[in-house]
Amino acid sequence: MARILIVDDERSIRVTLCEFLRPDGHHCDAAADADEALTLHERNAYDVIVSDIIMPRTTGIQLLEQVRKQDAATQIIIMTGEPTVDTAVLAVQKGANDYLTKPIRKDAFLKTVQNALKVKQLINEKQALEAENRRYQKDLEETIERRTGELQKNMQGVIYLLSSVVEVRDPYTAGHQRRVGNLAVKIAEKMNLDKQSIDYLRISGYIHDIGKIVIPAEILTKPGDLSQLEMEMIKLHPSKGYEMLAKVNLPDVIAETIYQHHERCDGSGYPRGLDKSTLSRESKILIVADVVEAMMSHRPYRPARGLMAAIGEIRENAGRLYDIEVVEACCDLFLNDNYEIDEREHPILFPL
Repeated sequence: MARILIVDDERSIRVTLCEFLRPDGHHCDAAADADEALTLHERNAYDVIVSDIIMPRTTGIQLLEQVRKQDAATQIIIMTGEPTVDTAVLAVQKGANDYLTKPIRKDAFLKTVQNALKVKQLINEKQALEAENRRYQKDLEETIERRTGELQKNMQGVIYLLSSVVEVRDPYTAGHQRRVGNLAVKIAEKMNLDKQSIDYLRISGYIHDIGKIVIPAEILTKPGDLSQLEMEMIKLHPSKGYEMLAKVNLPDVIAETIYQHHERCDGSGYPRGLDKSTLSRESKILIVADVVEAMMSHRPYRPARGLMAAIGEIRENAGRLYDIEVVEACCDLFLNDNYEIDEREHPILFPL
C-alpha cells in the first residue's frame, strides 16, 4: 500500500483527491500548507506528494526544494491553476517529477499518480538491491580480510618453520637468517626501496640458507677448515634453496634472491658466477647483509670478528665484490644511525 500526501490550501481539493485514491487501497493524508506537509513527510516518508504551487506563506516550489534536500526518492507532482511554460520548467528544475493543471481530471490524476508510484517502486527496488549489495560486499570483504589474515599467519608460520629447520641442522648459526633478513630490510629502507620489495627481501633473508638442510650436519658444524669436497658441497646450498622454493607458489624474486646471495659483483661468487650486470638489486643487498652479519658472529671455525672488521671488508671491496650503493647505505646505517643487529622475528607480510 502506497502512502500519498495531498497538499493544497483548498479543503475541497484535498478531500476530492484523497477520495479518488482510496478505492485503490492507497493510504492518503492531506495538508493545508507546506509547513504541515513537511512535518507529515518527516514523520511518514511518503511515496508520492501531490502539491499545489500557490499557497499561503510557503509555496509548492519551496516545499519541493525542502523535500528534495531530505529525500531524492519521493515522487513529487506539482499542481497549478495558472499553467505556464515557465512554471513547468521551474518546477522540473527544482526536482518535480510531474505536472498537473487545474481543474484536476480524475483520470489524468490517477494515471499520473500510478506512473509516479511505478517509478517509486523501481527506486525502492533499486535501493533495496544496492543495500543488499553493500551488505554482501561488506560480508565478502570481512570474509576475505579474515581469511587473508589467517593465510598470512599460516604462511608466516611456514617461513619461521623453514628458518628454524636450518637452525636445527646448524645450531652454531642460530638466528643468522633472521639477523640477515632484518639487516637487509634496514639497508633497503635506507635505499628507499618500495614496500613490496622490502617485504620480499625480509622473506628472502629469513630463509636464504634453506638449501643447507641437504648438507650433512657434520660439515655444517665442523670446527676446522673444510676440505675442497666439503666446500663444494657447501656451495650447493644456494642452488638447492632455489630448487626447493621454485616449486612453491612464491614470487620469483624471492627464490632468485636466495639463488644469488653468494654471488659477487665481479663474477667471482657462486654458484653461477654472476656479475653486477645480472645481479638483482635485492640480492646485492642480501649479499652485503649476509657478509656483515657473518663476520660479526661466532662460527665453529673462528671467533666473531666484530663490526669494524665487517665494515672494513665491505668498504675495501666496494665496487669489486659488493655494490657501492649498498655498501654506503650499510655503513651509514651502522656508523651514523647506530644500528644494532636485530635477531627478532618481525611480522612478515606475505605476498598473496
